[in-house]
Amino acid sequence: MLEFVVIVESSVDAEIATKLAERVLVEKIDWLEDDQLQHLFRWSGLQENTKHSCWKDIRNIIERAKEAGLHIPKFRGHSKSGAIKADGAASIKILNLVRLLQKNRMIKAVLFIRDLDNQLERREGIEQARLEHLERQPKLEIIMGMADRMREAWVLNGFNPSNPKEIQTLEKITIQLSFNPCEESHRLRSNSREEPERVRNPKVVLEELTGNDKPREQQCWEETSLKLLRQRGSNTGLAAYLQEIEQRLVPIIP
Repeated sequence: MLEFVVIVESSVDAEIATKLAERVLVEKIDWLEDDQLQHLFRWSGLQENTKHSCWKDIRNIIERAKEAGLHIPKFRGHSKSGAIKADGAASIKILNLVRLLQKNRMIKAVLFIRDLDNQLERREGIEQARLEHLERQPKLEIIMGMADRMREAWVLNGFNPSNPKEIQTLEKITIQLSFNPCEESHRLRSNSREEPERVRNPKVVLEELTGNDKPREQQCWEETSLKLLRQRGSNTGLAAYLQEIEQRLVPIIP
């Protein structure tokens, strides 16, 4: 079975990224239904029988692979496009490992999902890694999902108030900010949970709007129309990610 390897910061990030990808696949492939997805491919981590791998675990995963006898090429510290930016080295090491895993596993794509956290060099580094492997064989699609500033911005893009309390809360926050945090979540740049900046923290805003209820958050990426997510996500990296799925993952489905 085809495998798509997912590299994320957390299991929630994996849940969001893969569900959104599945929604795009079903939207763009005429004959495809939700219940058919499990028979066509599976989401995987670098290690067999896992659903994703986390950035923080990459070093240990690679060391264990070496101990198991895989001869992973040494990374020289530079790429075709020059000095490697942040995340570039780790991404190249991941792709080098995937190339070896392809000998025994039908890995056809790697999804790099990352919060930018005001570090644009993260995107640049992963783009460098993609360029390094662009022409290598066997063919491997490399998909980037860069959340600006963090994945909560993507969830906010999908929030639509569903009851009077949520409408009131959104109106209150909109007045405080002077802009709608769901339509312009990329403008929420604070990390603080203290006044007066906490209202500009996307984590805090999402918690207030959803009551910190995880199933309510889930509705934001599972039920909100892809059209609206693309519209609102033009500045958060969400629209770009959905486009990457459409252009790079859809053609893989047999």
